[in-house]
Amino acid sequence: MEKKWWTLLAVCVGTFMLLLDVTIVVVALPDIQRALNAGFSDVQWVVDAYALALASCLLTTGVLADRYGRRRLFGIGLVIFTLGSLLCGLAQSSLMLIVSRAGQGVGGAIMFATSLALLGQSFRGRDRGVAFGVWGAITGVAVSLGPILGGVITTGISWRGIFLVNVPVGVLALAATLWKVEESRAPHPGRLDLVGFALLTLGLVGLVYGLIRAGETSWSDTVAITALVVGGVLLVAFIFAERAIADPMFDLGLFRKPTFVGGLCAAFAMNGSLFAMFLYLVLYLQNVLGFSALGTGTRLLISSASMLVAATVAGRLSERISARWLIGPGLLAVGVGLLLMSGLNKDSSWTHLIPGFIVSGLGAGFVNPPLASTAIGVVEPERAGMASGINSTFRQVGLATSIAALGSIFTSSLRNELTSALAKTPLAPHTNQIIDAVRQGQGSGASTSSIPASQQPVLQAAIRSSFTGAMNDLLVVTAVLALAGGVVSLLLIRNKDFADRQPAEAPAA
Repeated sequence: MEKKWWTLLAVCVGTFMLLLDVTIVVVALPDIQRALNAGFSDVQWVVDAYALALASCLLTTGVLADRYGRRRLFGIGLVIFTLGSLLCGLAQSSLMLIVSRAGQGVGGAIMFATSLALLGQSFRGRDRGVAFGVWGAITGVAVSLGPILGGVITTGISWRGIFLVNVPVGVLALAATLWKVEESRAPHPGRLDLVGFALLTLGLVGLVYGLIRAGETSWSDTVAITALVVGGVLLVAFIFAERAIADPMFDLGLFRKPTFVGGLCAAFAMNGSLFAMFLYLVLYLQNVLGFSALGTGTRLLISSASMLVAATVAGRLSERISARWLIGPGLLAVGVGLLLMSGLNKDSSWTHLIPGFIVSGLGAGFVNPPLASTAIGVVEPERAGMASGINSTFRQVGLATSIAALGSIFTSSLRNELTSALAKTPLAPHTNQIIDAVRQGQGSGASTSSIPASQQPVLQAAIRSSFTGAMNDLLVVTAVLALAGGVVSLLLIRNKDFADRQPAEAPAA
């Protein structure tokens, strides 16, 4: 087999692992909660630590790869990701798991930032179109299969298995990379923007920490307010810093292109709505309805299968239909699907979610394929790496900040609902204890042993009605975000903004 096909294999395996770990962990979170005695904020950080590391490192690692060698950086990314996966699988505390997840995210960012450059260097002409098509299919399959694979491994082995399975696969991918992949560098690499990297990373961490802390305590908490203010100041400083330096990692001039802005809004809205909502749907299916990890993953497969079907159709339509008419209506469908899931009550079964799963899954499938081409289609080929990296960064920022913000809304709503439901019952003095138990993943409130057995049916009914009430709030909020993203995409994405390309270069886009 020619070296270029080995390159495709190594890149696709690495990409599959890093994207799979965005969604595969979600169905295992309730098991992780119980095994590590983790709080609700810890569960949020298990997802957000990975997304934040990806978002923070994507642009910087792309420049490093251009300077020091793309194969070298891809191999380093594989090593970091594989070691991070091993440490996640061996984690003995929530803190160790969160830190290890951040390590995974750093390794994943390095691989993701170098993957398309490696393929672009190795393939030419018709083969390049094939390679990019295979890579695009792998990205869709990885995100879609995450929930069901997570359910199978968690139920069949344990939650640790979803991380440890990456170790042998990562070792094999590393061997193929070192043995068969050719090295390449950019002839004129850009300078490292360390100031921008530091400001963006610390700003995002401050913002997300503040949101999670506010949900854990209150919006008047001094630490939460300080973190939010510091995070906001650092992000504003990041914007000024990028305007002042000669080689910014984030070219603010791209914001003059309406289509580029529309693509960023769509990326943020897509990951911040349906994909962020997956975390809370899993908690509902497992902690309230009592399904296993495998049962939860099987039910989420309805959404994943819808995504794959729609993505296949969208991939074919994207050559003939403007991205505007795929991304905009797709996000509107996601919003409608989330609204269809709302209206839950204490007597609802999981089948209530099926219409919403199908509609939102189809919408997401129509959004994802044209979104990447929109990001890089409005810039010159030599700036495609930066444009793609910025779009991917907005995806991860949307996921991380939305999960944190939804957590604050969920906790506040849950507290209000439970307080109201228990106010006129003998359980009223135990309200705070019950809230803590539910946030620890004990959907039945089983840990509240001081509550008489005669009151358990009342307690469980109150928990279920309060949890579903909080879920309805989140579904409406994420639906509004998706609908707003759809409207903005329809308004901003324009055919005339796409850069002209020579025929030989078209497949690369």
